[in-house]
Amino acid sequence: MKASTKKILIIVGIVFVIILMFSGSMFKTLQPGERGVIFRRFTTGLDHDHVVQPGFHVIAPWNDLYVYDVREQKIDETMDILDKNGLSIEVDITCRFNPTYNRIGYLYERFGTSYVDRLIIPEIRSAVRNVMGKYIAEDIYSKKRTEVETQIINQTDSILKSNNVDMKALLIRSIKLPEKIRQAIDSKLQQEQEALAYKFRLEKEKSEAQRKIIEAGGIAKYNNIIDRSLTDKLLRMKGIDATLTLSKSQNAKVVVIGGGKDGLPLILGNN
Repeated sequence: MKASTKKILIIVGIVFVIILMFSGSMFKTLQPGERGVIFRRFTTGLDHDHVVQPGFHVIAPWNDLYVYDVREQKIDETMDILDKNGLSIEVDITCRFNPTYNRIGYLYERFGTSYVDRLIIPEIRSAVRNVMGKYIAEDIYSKKRTEVETQIINQTDSILKSNNVDMKALLIRSIKLPEKIRQAIDSKLQQEQEALAYKFRLEKEKSEAQRKIIEAGGIAKYNNIIDRSLTDKLLRMKGIDATLTLSKSQNAKVVVIGGGKDGLPLILGNN
């Protein structure tokens, strides 16, 4: 074997050994639902704008690839907060989110791969305490729960979005008050519901009374019109018309014109 050939084989062998030594850091496969960002140690540094997509990739051994799970994730948080009056309330929160796909380079630069602990959890806690601290326990527990939840969602979503995280949903799973406070609020709410029901019944009865008054007024007005229209002449005319109609029946009778009271016809001999 020639010396040049040996030299080539030695070089190839060395390259092969190097490849084996660095294969773990050179050959990367990203699964569906994963994205990566490259840190080029000796050239451009962190490549913010180039996001590595799922699939097989060859990375120079002196560069680093940071992989993110960009599928929707969920965290559950339980925290104690103080209401406007300083009353302690236990709140359970659920948040669903995922990193913004094409912005993971910027997310990594500020928070690294531990962005959940360094960004999401602290911001959720801050928003919950900030919003609920403006309300009293009764409003948080019942009357303004939706309003409180909406404010927490808006505040949290704005902060996370500005830091390259998309929030899909934030839910208040439960609000737990001290037992005596909860019972007092429930009792008050029940009394308010009963008062509303009573007020509804009164309004209904008042409307029914007004309807009857209007109906009675209409009937009285109708009768008054009828009374004014029934003159003596009209009554005589109607009596004559009725008598003539009866006289045309097949029963035998004698009709005396002017024989009745007030000069009305009188029918005699009706069999």
